[in-house]
Amino acid sequence: MARFVILFALFLLPALAAASRPVRTPFVVRGKVFCDTCLAGFETSATTYIPGAKVRIECKDRNSMELLYTREATTDSTGSYTLLVNEDHEDQLCDAVLISSPQERCSSVAEGRDRARVILTRYNGIASNERYVNAMGFARDEPMAGCNQVMSQYQDIED
Repeated sequence: MARFVILFALFLLPALAAASRPVRTPFVVRGKVFCDTCLAGFETSATTYIPGAKVRIECKDRNSMELLYTREATTDSTGSYTLLVNEDHEDQLCDAVLISSPQERCSSVAEGRDRARVILTRYNGIASNERYVNAMGFARDEPMAGCNQVMSQYQDIED
């Protein structure tokens, strides 16, 4: 009986402990940064995407709002960014946040488009490790030429 207990302790307990640890597969956070060329407040057919824009993931304590985690990324030639996050931020509030735009004429943060919530936990029923963030944007100093025609596509026409 003593041998059985020793064998159990030596072989089975370490295997059970290893199996109960969470897998360290990172979250893959993806998003885009745009330039609101027509000052519409949303993406339009005239929207361009900003290469070289800087974004940051911030996770804060839900109660104290203390910043607990931060990681930065830069957009590629298509205005897209990808960030790997290894930690599970189960009860934290995590957001993607705009930092800066390299485009001088499109460097003011578009109102309401400066941050986007991202869920970085595996304890919510989402099976995938991929997390897609809503697009965030900067606004141009003034609308580019042709925006009246672009915006007419989005107007509600009543009969």
